[in-house]
Amino acid sequence: MNKENDYLNIEDFLQINKYKGKTFVIKYGGSIMDNEMAQEAFVEDLLLMTSIGIKVVIIHGGGPEINKWLKRTGVENKFIKGLRVTDSATMEIVEMVLSGNVNKKLSSSLSRKGLNAIGISGKDSNLIQAKKKFLIDENNKIDIGFVGEVININTELLLNLVDSNCIPVISPIGCDREGNSYNINADYAAAYISGALKAEKLLILTDIEGVYTDISDPSTLLSSITKEEIKEFIDEGIINGGMIPKLECCITAIDKGTKNVHLVDGRKKHSLLLNTIKNSGTKIIMERGVSKCQKIV
Repeated sequence: MNKENDYLNIEDFLQINKYKGKTFVIKYGGSIMDNEMAQEAFVEDLLLMTSIGIKVVIIHGGGPEINKWLKRTGVENKFIKGLRVTDSATMEIVEMVLSGNVNKKLSSSLSRKGLNAIGISGKDSNLIQAKKKFLIDENNKIDIGFVGEVININTELLLNLVDSNCIPVISPIGCDREGNSYNINADYAAAYISGALKAEKLLILTDIEGVYTDISDPSTLLSSITKEEIKEFIDEGIINGGMIPKLECCITAIDKGTKNVHLVDGRKKHSLLLNTIKNSGTKIIMERGVSKCQKIV
């Protein structure tokens, strides 16, 4: 191990080794995609995890890159409740960026580092089957364009890949039976894929340390949050903007069969290993015993 990994002692390795043969689904995105140091640490973590037999599936986002291309082409960039409104012009750019630029750059980078990564679109082999998604606001349907809702995952394809020691690197583009492409929120895609695989862990790499009851007060960071608390915090406005779909997808992942779901600060070096060892970040749980929201100490 290099110097950055010298903090890992024998107990840490034993803890990580407990997950041999288990499947981890990782949602890769946010500022880590523009942070060279964090990217290097991410690769090092993957190398260690796969070397001991952890099976890895990666779903990536690409919001900043999409924003850049939308600005460059003069296409309006609009969000409603944290989801990108996607007309036909936007969809064309989204698919170009996610399934082309971002996907191939990431899978190629991982492969050059010695990982057996293969970049695929959610449209390949009907990996992500989708239908048009509507938002509901005060009992009214809001049309947000070519935004998709996942209806099925081609689990057999993913199992064949991970059982062959491949790391699928998936762009969140879905397709319906008529061949229409849909922009799938990467967090939702990761939730459905982890649920379909009954993954041991879904690790959502974010730009913050986890869920706060007060974003301006670091001491309010939660070590865990329940499904009901997420709903309460959304209703109260404590959770808002892009965190709404992120945490709603965490609920979906648990409901679909994912065993453990974590929001992890992707900006921190070796955040994947730290979570595997210490359960860092905020863990989403079904229900709480006696205590209310627990803070990280």
